[in-house]
Amino acid sequence: MENTDKQTSRGRWKLMLVLAVCAAPMIFSYLAYYLIKPSGRTNYGAILDPRLYPMPQLNAHLLGQEEKTQELDAYSGKWIMLQIDGGACPDACRKKLYDMRQLRLAQGKEMERIERVWLLTDEQPVATMLLREVDGTHVLRVAPAALKNWLPTEDGSQISEHIYLIDPRGNLMMRFPKDADPNKIKKDLGKLLRASAIG
Repeated sequence: MENTDKQTSRGRWKLMLVLAVCAAPMIFSYLAYYLIKPSGRTNYGAILDPRLYPMPQLNAHLLGQEEKTQELDAYSGKWIMLQIDGGACPDACRKKLYDMRQLRLAQGKEMERIERVWLLTDEQPVATMLLREVDGTHVLRVAPAALKNWLPTEDGSQISEHIYLIDPRGNLMMRFPKDADPNKIKKDLGKLLRASAIG
């Protein structure tokens, strides 16, 4: 009788061990998904849903040609790196302009697919030397009200602290963080240009 109880007990333990071994992969995958929560994110910039941020009518004016209005769709068919700032353009503004120029050049033969746009949100004049340094950047004056509710920011930041990316169809699709690392932006741009057949 005692031997039978021992055998039964041993059999139960063996059964439980077999069940535990079989269930282990499922348990570990559950823990990994719900507790560790890997993001799987490979992009540096924040992906934006263009349906939430349709491009507004800007009625912008080309710098030096105030009689002419221009919309961003003038550059449709190209990827647009977009910066927003005032004409005084402090150091952080100048760095973004420099980074955008270098990022475009870094794409090599693909650089013709990218345009750089600086939206000025005030009437402040822009230094001639700065315009020479960022030659090739399209500079447009725009009323700040036209940008309201269009460009999303990170918590505690302003639109002037980001570089935005617009796809060749005119969709706002990415925002890079404040004080962005240009090397990481370069990787995002490279991946987008390789993956996209448009622009």
